Amino acid sequence: MKTLRFCALVLMLVMTPLCLQARRFALSTNLIDYAALCTVNLDAAYAVDRQWSLSLGGRYNPWTFRKGDVSRQFQTRQISVAAGARYWPWHVYSGWWISGKIRYQEYNFGGILSRGAREGDRVGASFSAGYTYMLRPNLNIEFGIGFWTGIDWYSEYSCVFCGITSASGRRGYILPDDLTISISYVF
Repeated sequence: MKTLRFCALVLMLVMTPLCLQARRFALSTNLIDYAALCTVNLDAAYAVDRQWSLSLGGRYNPWTFRKGDVSRQFQTRQISVAAGARYWPWHVYSGWWISGKIRYQEYNFGGILSRGAREGDRVGASFSAGYTYMLRPNLNIEFGIGFWTGIDWYSEYSCVFCGITSASGRRGYILPDDLTISISYVF
């Protein structure tokens, strides 16, 4: 029994450096989301094969901004989670890629382009493509663009702060998504 434990320990010590060199995990953040009124975001990816990776990510923006009085407030509040897969034709975490995700978003947008506001829930699928450039062995920069489509349950309000409902319902949507310039750290 001691021999079996010793062999398992030696195997783990030998395999750990090999697994660490495989660069299987990556964490990334999209810089463009921070420019969109400070939306905090993080994506975690795991390489399951030489050409495939799985990802799980989220976005969060709880802030409301005011220019003077309450009638001049604006926000892009949201909480969003997504899970998906990415295909890399050459090698995982470098070069061109295409991806698909499923996403849920709870949102409250308003006061930016008009005085009205809109809030609701969206569920859909996202498709995107891009390119990842290796800056250093563990540091990448990603560029990408995509769109997402699905169903939106929404309520529209005539002003951001008054709460008077002007419309509500459910409808399909196609929106731009994943306009990314991301910094990614590969473990």
